[in-house]
This record gives sequence, structure tokens and C-alpha cells, in this order.
Amino acid sequence: MSSTNLSINGHHLEVTPAIREYVMKKIERVLKHTDNATAAIINLSVEPLKHRADITVRVPGKELFCEATEDDLYAAIDMLADKADRMVLKHKTKKSDAARRAV
Repeated sequence: MSSTNLSINGHHLEVTPAIREYVMKKIERVLKHTDNATAAIINLSVEPLKHRADITVRVPGKELFCEATEDDLYAAIDMLADKADRMVLKHKTKKSDAARRAV
């Protein structure tokens, strides 16, 4: 995680130290599954009656994006972490399958 540039942004929302720590704790699991991520950008926003969280994970040659919308900000972050984890694992599996087929 230390080599990954991590950015957490808030739109109509102040990113407090508690929110930042919670996001980092959840996203750490996602970034563990990809050794070559160069950046991860997390955007948190409050829309009328909904909280939205999205992430863009930059890996060489590709940007992986997913988002989650929930009634509660922490629920949106949890759902985002789960979705992003599945997305990164799927990308890693596709990449390794392609490498095996090339051999």
C-alpha cells in the first residue's frame, strides 16, 4: 500500500479523520490484492437522501472503477470495498488466465 498513491475526496462532505481512517482500513484489503496499483482515488459525496462512494484504481494499462450508493455513508463505503475487492480479484484472475494461455 505504501507505493500506491491514495487520495480521498469529499463532495458536499468534509472528510473527517474518522472517515479517512475508516476508508483507509476498508480499502487496504482491496489494495492488498493488487501489487501493481499505482493510484487509488476515492470520492465520497452526499446527494439528496443518498450517500455515494466511488473508487478508481489505476493499474498499468487500465483504470478500474466502481461505485456504491446507500442511505448511510459507512454502508456505502462498506459496499464499495466489497465491490472493489471483487473487481480487483476479477482483473487479477483475467490477467493471470491470459498469461497462462499465452504460454
